[in-house]
Amino acid sequence: MQSSLPFFQVDAFTSRPLHGNPCAVVLDADALDAGHMLAIAREMNLSETAFVRCSQRADFGVRYFTPAEEIPLAGHPTIAAVRALLDSGRLSLGGGDTRVTLEMPAGIIPVDILPSAEGAPLIVMQQQRPRFGAEFAPEEVLPLFGLSPQDALPGARPQIVSTGTPQLMTPLRSLEALSRARLQVEAYRAFRTRWRFFSPHLFCLQGVTERGRTFARHFGVPPDTPEDPVTGSATGGMAAYLWHHRLIETPVFTAEQGHWMKRPGEVCVEVVGPPEAIETVKIGGRAVAVLRGELLTAFSAP
Repeated sequence: MQSSLPFFQVDAFTSRPLHGNPCAVVLDADALDAGHMLAIAREMNLSETAFVRCSQRADFGVRYFTPAEEIPLAGHPTIAAVRALLDSGRLSLGGGDTRVTLEMPAGIIPVDILPSAEGAPLIVMQQQRPRFGAEFAPEEVLPLFGLSPQDALPGARPQIVSTGTPQLMTPLRSLEALSRARLQVEAYRAFRTRWRFFSPHLFCLQGVTERGRTFARHFGVPPDTPEDPVTGSATGGMAAYLWHHRLIETPVFTAEQGHWMKRPGEVCVEVVGPPEAIETVKIGGRAVAVLRGELLTAFSAP
């Protein structure tokens, strides 16, 4: 079957083109099966590609694929998908705040679109109630990134946390330690296979600008991209981890990521609920479209 589909490439968690995290957004993707979506994600060769579909349970359906696999919930593709829906005219804003619901494999996620005097609206998604999984000694985890246990944040242990996608939260003591992180691919693959999380998120309690409370790096293994510029789902898990373990003094802060990759991004974070009973984590950012076109492909079996 020969056809075409509209698509955008959107930079998320930034209001400046060619900053933040790029995401391909394919619209009207109802005819695509999982194999087609994965093949297209490999063709796009970005950290994630979003596919927007119809939904009987929410305003829109979305599925998210890396070049290697589907993921149940993602942050920057959610921000990017909503921006593409706005720019394509498939979603219209009212006079004030607008709420849209997205059905994804993790469940139905509400997203608020908040008008801004800065121009681009702030797009805020609510992630799921966090689930706190296995904890590890620093000496088990930090060598996976070429680091020593002394590089760990004192008194904190790596832990798998999910606000929709399980990820390995790894707190470090400083920006300097974070800058030295290098993924040890084979050892990491074995650890990931054993513990069945999606990806690792390394972070410290310092920003690289005055606005940031945290700075992070997020790694992948081929065929996924080696490092993700700005990671919304993991920022949610990181915020839940920090608030739950009382490592931050306020549940509202700005998270920074991507600056060392020349793709600076900024995530607005709010953890809702007390540390011992977190209800949700909200992560938000702006986004800007940089490409718009048609995906031309023969939809034969990938």
